[in-house]
Amino acid sequence: MDMLFLSRLQFASTTIFHFFFVPISIGLVFMIAIMETMYVKSGNEEYKRMAKFWGKLFLINFVIGIVTGILQEFQFGMNWSNYSRFVGDVFGAPLAIEALLAFFLESTFIGLWIFGWDRLSKKVHLACIWLTSFGTIMSAFFILVANSFMQHPVGYEINNGRAEMNDFLALITNGQALVEIPHTVLGALATGAFLVTGISAIKLLKKQDVSFFKKSFQIGITVALISTFLTMVAGHAQAQYLVETQPMKMAASEGLWERSDNPASWTVSAFINVDKKENTGEIKIPYLLSILSYNTLDGDVKGMNELQEEYTQKYGEGNYIPPVKTTFWSFRIMVAAGVAMFVLGIYGVYLAWKKKLISKSNKWFYRFMVAGISLPFIANTSGWIMTEIGRQPWTVFGLMKTEDSISPSVSAGQVLFSIITFCTVYAVLAAIMVFLYVKVIKKGPYNMDAEEQKINNDPFAKEGFHA
Repeated sequence: MDMLFLSRLQFASTTIFHFFFVPISIGLVFMIAIMETMYVKSGNEEYKRMAKFWGKLFLINFVIGIVTGILQEFQFGMNWSNYSRFVGDVFGAPLAIEALLAFFLESTFIGLWIFGWDRLSKKVHLACIWLTSFGTIMSAFFILVANSFMQHPVGYEINNGRAEMNDFLALITNGQALVEIPHTVLGALATGAFLVTGISAIKLLKKQDVSFFKKSFQIGITVALISTFLTMVAGHAQAQYLVETQPMKMAASEGLWERSDNPASWTVSAFINVDKKENTGEIKIPYLLSILSYNTLDGDVKGMNELQEEYTQKYGEGNYIPPVKTTFWSFRIMVAAGVAMFVLGIYGVYLAWKKKLISKSNKWFYRFMVAGISLPFIANTSGWIMTEIGRQPWTVFGLMKTEDSISPSVSAGQVLFSIITFCTVYAVLAAIMVFLYVKVIKKGPYNMDAEEQKINNDPFAKEGFHA
């Protein structure tokens, strides 16, 4: 295990863990904002109780997400100092804006939301949660702007061996960002919605607080269906953009060694032999790859062997083919999870529309919805793996290779020690989060109200609570 492998392993493991929390924050706060909007418009106290209950889960997630995100920043200086020196002037700008503007925005207004229930007017309080939701989306926006530069570098010039930003507008209007941001944010909304529906399904199966969780389920499943469908549409646009800017990633995600036929078929599954550069046992759907790539029933797609020759001529000698099996299967896992989410969403909305949510015959569906909590996390993780692994061997596509990005003064032993330390910390944080989630969910929305009333009636407890 050399320094490069360990550095990549550390960044992958910490990013995957952190990315469990980010979509929940974005999606759950959006759900809470909808619930409080319904409370303000209708005056129904149950919607207020819903906003408070799901708000507790959001706050737990928000705090732990902050801790896991801080560790991400350290790695650029520890393990990837050469990368930071080369593109720090470009890559650092959106990260700084995210921390100084977007994160402070969401942190400020979530504080006002927490302590402003009895101090602010309903509309001002509602504005706080919507501004918090906007802040989470803006945080994602600037992080993805930085990532999009790695996928498709724009708005820079090379001076004294470093990439320096010369066009901030080009950076934030990067074509890669314009397709990547909607896909990621909409996926996050689906994550929050499936979390709400899954937890609601648990309570409905146990016949606990049925009215409360029925309403939560109805809101959640509606958002889940809409956001999942729009995520698929945005993902389709992103795939088409890959054909233009990163054709090698597109070819690897299809396991395509040679140029495809015209029209191109989409490979459902295959046994990929990387050494022989061939596939066996392929199951294909005619025309689908042409539609995926060009929105037409004809058109071919370049293969990895042809692109390897082109890249060698353009960038010099080297292997420019990414890990094919990982890229190929991570894409299919993402698609399969997305399709499952869409099917569950359609059936759930159908039951809500027909007013058949509360029925003994729906127990099997609620069990699927409980399992469905995992689907957006599977889709998010596999999609991220496909995006990052498919870009290899580049850290910044066409500019800097991954092997040239690591820190020269850090040893493999030091990185291994930090991996073990980070994983231990993350395991503890995961255990804390699960414990707190289970505690809040078991208490339910009505016991939570009783606890708050007890605090309000006890001046000493109230003082301690506010402290």
